Amino acid sequence: MFHATRKWNLITLLLTAFSWFGLGIWFGWGYCFCTDWHWDVREGLGLQDQRQSYIHFLVLKLTGVDFDEKLVDNVTLIVFVFSLVMSIYLNLKDRRQVKP
Repeated sequence: MFHATRKWNLITLLLTAFSWFGLGIWFGWGYCFCTDWHWDVREGLGLQDQRQSYIHFLVLKLTGVDFDEKLVDNVTLIVFVFSLVMSIYLNLKDRRQVKP
């Protein structure tokens, strides 16, 4: 992660976590308001290729490979948790270095 963007990276990861696990209580686990908006835009454009998982949709569109959705969801969660933990660690490390 670039030092200059670490704080913004953490903010976006926390917003994603809030959406997936906070809003997910009401809309279903893994719900993302950005994905919901994207599906609405695609539908408005007449594109009807929605999947349960947006990441699965992206992997399919980018690679042409139709991986198992559960596998994609699990890998997504693992990468997300790893990214969040690393972002928290690096942001805390940066804060400690700044203090006199």
